Amino acid sequence: MTEQAIPEDELSVDALLAAASEATGLSDFGDDSFREPMAVLVKALNEEASLNAAGRYGQYQRILNILINRLRVEAWIAKHPEILDEKVLAPVVIIGLQRTGSTYTHRILASDQRFFAPLWYEVRNPAPALDWDFKSKDARITSAEAEVAAMLEANPELAAIHPMDPVAADEDIMLLEHSFYSTIPDAFCNVPSYGQWNDSHDNTPGYEYLKRLLQCLQWQKKRSGQQAQRWLLKTPHHLHHVATLLKVFPDAKIVQTHRDPLQTIPSAASMNYNLWIMCSDEVDPKVVGAQWAEKYARGTRHTMATRREHPEAFLDVWYKDTIDDPLKTVERVYDFIGMPLTDAARDAMERYREDNKRDARPSHDYTLEQFGFSEDQLKAMFAEYREAYL
Repeated sequence: MTEQAIPEDELSVDALLAAASEATGLSDFGDDSFREPMAVLVKALNEEASLNAAGRYGQYQRILNILINRLRVEAWIAKHPEILDEKVLAPVVIIGLQRTGSTYTHRILASDQRFFAPLWYEVRNPAPALDWDFKSKDARITSAEAEVAAMLEANPELAAIHPMDPVAADEDIMLLEHSFYSTIPDAFCNVPSYGQWNDSHDNTPGYEYLKRLLQCLQWQKKRSGQQAQRWLLKTPHHLHHVATLLKVFPDAKIVQTHRDPLQTIPSAASMNYNLWIMCSDEVDPKVVGAQWAEKYARGTRHTMATRREHPEAFLDVWYKDTIDDPLKTVERVYDFIGMPLTDAARDAMERYREDNKRDARPSHDYTLEQFGFSEDQLKAMFAEYREAYL
């Protein structure tokens, strides 16, 4: 199926479910909680997103891939029911607005082999092929390498915004995406009704499915020889639903990264704008800006309210401190989570710092005005947050 060959009736719930079953020979998609948000998303893609041929093809393939992964996950669990015996203990979860140093914090901490970290190729495809032997090169890596290369070829600006590495630690929001409870579709397309549906519905099924996928990945990692103690997760998405996260993972330790929204919100809008323009020829940067500023304003208010109920679960770190003296920030994190910072971990982190200097990537250029922002407007939207943390 080429980019020009996605008929109207193919981007439909029934057609996508049938295509996934046909591709795998499987029929068990797991818990039915994904079906309603999937239907809302498909309707929004057809009616709101103004998809071009490439965007329509890309969104069709992305949803199909999610459904194939769901089928394979259930097949692996049916074959190895001990997967659901895996314990996800006291995960360390990094949250914060986009562009607050959360990726850097995540990846430097992930240098410590005592953490299970979700890698990009794993979050895109949490279920390996059913005949994989856990010894040969995982076909998911080859697929991820090709996908990252294609994205950067389609829009080289993405390299300046977010370091994309198929085998590096990355965001567990791409695991949440497999439940259809996530902001990934909003990041790629203008689908406001889908975003509103997620904002107004209980996201517990999404976080319960996230736990199921972490159990599946943990079992895979152990079978491949990795021994670690706990998960290290990261995504700004958790700002919107951190109370639900703590309901499903009550022993989670949450590290919240901070930076002035006057700097982070326009940068986040720029990142999502550069994703939208790969899917549609009708993108207004001011629409992107308004949508994401309001989304994050709600998210910060939700997280602040949750923190008042669970103050012991949170640690604050600031972007400037992380950039100026990352190892000092790391020491604070280890004190908070109750793990010793070993010499081996320090050495691994120093190697990561040396190999991943920010000046090795191109600069990320944008303006407030480009996305319809003014300083006064953003100060008003994030007044409570800025007063509390800045």
